[in-house]
Amino acid sequence: MTSANRKAAQIEKPSVLMALIPLISTIVLVAIQVFYFKDGSPHIPLAIGVLITTTLGWFRGYRWADMQEGMFNVIHVALPAIFILYTIGLIIASWIMAGTVPLMIYYGLQVLSPSMFLFAACIVCSIVSIATGTSWGTVGTMGLALMGIGEGLGVPLAMTAGAIVSGAFFGDKMSPLSDTTNFSPAVVGTDLFTHIRNMLPVTAPAMLIALGVYLWAGHNISGEIDTAALAATTTTLKANFNLSAFMLLPAIIVMYLSIRKYPALPGLMAGVVAGVICAILVQGVGVHQAFDALLNGYKADTGVASVDTLLSKGGIMSMNWTVTLVLIALALGGALEATRCLETLLNAIIKFATTRFRLLMSSLASVLGIHLATGDVFLAMALPGRMFAPAFRGKGIHVTGLSRTMEDGATLAAPLIPWSTGGVFVASTLGVATLDYWVWAIACWVSIVIDIVYAATGMFIPAATENDVAQWQERDEPVLVDGVLLPGSQISDTMLKL
Repeated sequence: MTSANRKAAQIEKPSVLMALIPLISTIVLVAIQVFYFKDGSPHIPLAIGVLITTTLGWFRGYRWADMQEGMFNVIHVALPAIFILYTIGLIIASWIMAGTVPLMIYYGLQVLSPSMFLFAACIVCSIVSIATGTSWGTVGTMGLALMGIGEGLGVPLAMTAGAIVSGAFFGDKMSPLSDTTNFSPAVVGTDLFTHIRNMLPVTAPAMLIALGVYLWAGHNISGEIDTAALAATTTTLKANFNLSAFMLLPAIIVMYLSIRKYPALPGLMAGVVAGVICAILVQGVGVHQAFDALLNGYKADTGVASVDTLLSKGGIMSMNWTVTLVLIALALGGALEATRCLETLLNAIIKFATTRFRLLMSSLASVLGIHLATGDVFLAMALPGRMFAPAFRGKGIHVTGLSRTMEDGATLAAPLIPWSTGGVFVASTLGVATLDYWVWAIACWVSIVIDIVYAATGMFIPAATENDVAQWQERDEPVLVDGVLLPGSQISDTMLKL
């Protein structure tokens, strides 16, 4: 530890009131921007939040270097996700110009009916997301195609977007290839498949409820199919793209590599390369035109405005709005952590959490609170996960109860928060405001409701076993016993409420 770090560690934690100042200030500024100014860009309010946090930290004795290091450490953790985000921009552009997305739209319009569309859209997106491990990739490819199909079938855009979100984020949560699904158990100290199994009692009923509502809603859609617009869309797609089944090759390659458990980034890049090759060899796209589309997005020029709007998307530059938001949100989280504001707040919450119900609800509230304050999924998982895991062990509750809560308050809540990176990406990609589609993203918010029911009743809250305690002792995992934080090597079965 450097002398600067030692000095920072000696600074006392802020009071609860002092720790709340930057968080509440930031939330108020974001709320003014989103709800009063009707502007969905929370970048500047979050940047002001960073300024408030670091200014208060400086007055309390922190050096700028200490706070900067804290911000950069948190940003460093999320760099793989940022690279994946840029790659998704490449995939969207390459799959459109290759004809992959137009092909999905064309055949979807031929096969699907309005009554079954929402149900089918949710199922398809969940399968693709489980296979690929990425909700964002599913939304940007299959979701984009389904938006075009739904519009042609006369299904309200908000309902279509909600069904897509339910399926895509359900699949992301349950996929062993997902970054958040791997990150969550790693933070709390359990294995991947135990974590996935413990999510089923929440996720399965939430998904069944969502599918039931989509079936009911589909049979009650009052709009009629605009046959003229439908015919114009399919004719335009067929006239401007070679729509052979070969155009599914990029999607097949990505799904195959995902199933074979190749890392996400090279798997997605393989899909980009395949898309570019198909665009050049089959669609007749020039090399320079392909490069421009990969950078600035594909620009459709079919002569039909609705089709051009649907297909003019993607590219690296289209991701910059979201990436800059991610970076600022992470910087805010790093500053709050470096100045020990979050530590103070979470410690205060843990002191309140004296019962199982309070502990479960406090962990959920903390995940959602940090998510609302910073807009970042990984930060909303990492900080509560590190802080609450010892308390779960001390009460004899298996830490998968915490990792499941983290997934529901972070992964599934992401598309429901307008300034969250997930909400921003979905809204900008599908062209539907978060506040318009969130009520139809049923699987996402119903999961949180089920969490609350289980916390109140004690149902499906797994207890720690003697074998778990042995692992804590072996790994020297910290355990909170009677308000005292002990290393795992110093605990015994009799000290815990097993």
